Amino acid sequence: MSEPNRAALISKLYKVLKAHYKPVAQNGDRPLLQHMLYACCLENSHYDKAEKVYQHVSTSFFDWNEVRVSTVKELAEAMRELPDPPSAAANLKSILQNVFEATYSFDLEAVKKQNIGVGIKRLAKFEGASAFVVAYATQHALGGHSIPLDRGALDILYIVGIASESERKSGAVGGLERAIPKNKGWEFASLLHQFAADYIANPFSPSVKSMLLEINSHCKERLPKRGQKKIEIQESPAAKDDGKAAAGKHAAKPGIDKHHKHPERSSPIKDGKDAHKKASPAKSAASESAHKKQAMKHPAPAKASSHAHKAATASRTSSSRKSETKRLAKRKPR
Repeated sequence: MSEPNRAALISKLYKVLKAHYKPVAQNGDRPLLQHMLYACCLENSHYDKAEKVYQHVSTSFFDWNEVRVSTVKELAEAMRELPDPPSAAANLKSILQNVFEATYSFDLEAVKKQNIGVGIKRLAKFEGASAFVVAYATQHALGGHSIPLDRGALDILYIVGIASESERKSGAVGGLERAIPKNKGWEFASLLHQFAADYIANPFSPSVKSMLLEINSHCKERLPKRGQKKIEIQESPAAKDDGKAAAGKHAAKPGIDKHHKHPERSSPIKDGKDAHKKASPAKSAASESAHKKQAMKHPAPAKASSHAHKAATASRTSSSRKSETKRLAKRKPR
């Protein structure tokens, strides 16, 4: 049996969503900018958590300008209950910064008076305004027909066969707004978002898997599998190149590895000491022999001088005694 076409799958998706979830009423009382800031909290998150975080940010800071000048780390700490606090905080801060630089205020109500196409293009130019944020603001503040799709919703549409791989990456699914009428757009979007939030929270949940198969029984091969991301990371070309470079570096310097010892290799310092110890007895014996030979050829000058002096002194003494005896013998007696 072939897979059903896109229109039939969208109709089946809508039917299954209504059987498992209840629609969330839209809040049209917020200004346009606050709809965008709320959408930053809502992306990939449940409605109750998003509302709680949005209220906490809007009340714990003095005003939106203080939020604008705060660091992403500080905002992420205040938004820590969301699935991805750093990303949500960065988008919220960027939108406030761009709006302030463009209007020197925190008011975008003038955009509502423009043509809806011009208004959407203007919102899309703001840094931090993701496709989900722009679509949510278009649906809830500008009165347009646009279904917000975050990462979880795009994954679901891809798994059940409604979106292609390229549409999943681009974030735009063709034919979705045509298949869902405008008066049902907010209801369908709220149901799909609740399912997407559950998918983001636990994509391997049995209930999530059961709903996906209920929408399209031919999607088993596209269901998320445990360890799939880990395998992709291990087999990526960049990881392989890094591994080869690390292996080459390790092979070039074997002595760096402290945990791998080579018994046949010894330390050059230790070998030097042992060689010095082995060579020292022979070296000292040869040195002593050469010293004795040198001493025999050239006697010490100090000792030779001492013997000559004693011999000269004894010779002079004997000579003077003989002279005195001869002198006395030649004297005539009185």
